Amino acid sequence: MRLIRNPWLTATTALVIGIAVGLTSQVQAENEARLPIDEVRLMSQILERIKQSYVEEVTDEELFESAIEGMLSGLDPHSDYLTPDDFKELRESTSGEFGGLGIEIVLDETGYVRVVAPIDDTPAYRAGMQSGDLITKIDDTPVKGMTINDAVTLMRGKPKTDIVLTIARDGENGPIEVEITRDIIKITSVRSRMLEDGYGYVRISQFQERTGPDFITAIKSLREDADGDLKGMVLDLRNNPGGVLQASVDVVDALISEGLIVYTEGRAANSDSRFNARSSDPSEGVNLVVLINGGSASASEIVAGAVQDHKRGLIMGTQSFGKGSVQTILPLDKDHAIKLTTARYYTPSGRSIQAQGIVPDVIVKPGKLTQQDGDPYYKESDLAGSLNNTQTTDDEQSEAEADKEVEEENLAERDYQLYQALTMLKGIAFFNAAK
Repeated sequence: MRLIRNPWLTATTALVIGIAVGLTSQVQAENEARLPIDEVRLMSQILERIKQSYVEEVTDEELFESAIEGMLSGLDPHSDYLTPDDFKELRESTSGEFGGLGIEIVLDETGYVRVVAPIDDTPAYRAGMQSGDLITKIDDTPVKGMTINDAVTLMRGKPKTDIVLTIARDGENGPIEVEITRDIIKITSVRSRMLEDGYGYVRISQFQERTGPDFITAIKSLREDADGDLKGMVLDLRNNPGGVLQASVDVVDALISEGLIVYTEGRAANSDSRFNARSSDPSEGVNLVVLINGGSASASEIVAGAVQDHKRGLIMGTQSFGKGSVQTILPLDKDHAIKLTTARYYTPSGRSIQAQGIVPDVIVKPGKLTQQDGDPYYKESDLAGSLNNTQTTDDEQSEAEADKEVEEENLAERDYQLYQALTMLKGIAFFNAAK
């Protein structure tokens, strides 16, 4: 099973740190001077005491793995030790197919596991898991005090087997039990469709290796469906937990023709990088609204921040998650690696969204539009003896307009934020046409 724990944000070539042979005595002396001798001695004493006195026999391998996990988890919620299974599954997840529940999680400050976002069309999504859910129990095992690895190990299992997660959710009076059937997850990162004539919709559920090219293909497909007259496009990044950094850069690059997209800064020399747009613009400047919410994290925030700073489109929805750090995969050997936070990323204007998130230009909370029954106003045609309209009415046109109105009402009931995004796009298109 594969449960995504943190987005793999960078495509940076991993560093393999080796020990050179034949060091001079001066270099050796400098290295020894930097080695924390007292702390190493203390660690050795603790390991020996555990081996001698712990209630059950424990191997050196188990102790050292636990020590490594503790060392990394104590740094921040996203640094982690990758066992052979973890390393393999991470590579699979970035290619778009893996086993698991389909949720992005982090270790919350309360000691529980918090859901960043469920991924579209996965078991967790279909079971009704929501961004912000706090997992308190996995089957009958309390989560508090576990590491992320502990929680993931419990949630792993064979496809078609069931697991029950007990969650705490804002607005609910008590705990909720959610039964989820594990499965092999194949993620289609980019989906698109027409909302109505001239207005397209693109949903990116996660940033994977092929997200950039697939996004360009989606734009071309929408333009063909609109017979070349694409008036506006909604880019939906809600509940998108992030993914590969380069994929988010490719998406922004498809929307702008010049300028900085994102830059990173860290302590290591190779952690500083800048990503700039190329001269082409596959979107051809189409009117754009980007939807985000509290489940939009990392790579999603890179896209939203770049669009906002370049004033390329309107950001709508609710404040994003606020993950502004970059993780690099550092292999230790062919089977083991560590995922280490190596840099912070910044939007083109120099904003860090770490622990802050992206604040939308227009805040629209989830809701449901309730249509008012009847019309409280009289019309001219209701008055006794009113004159008839001498122009004939095109019944087919009237019927088409009625169907369109029903579709908009249904959209408002199903997805109020998307309805408002479409309404905003129409306003922008009208304003631009009137210039």
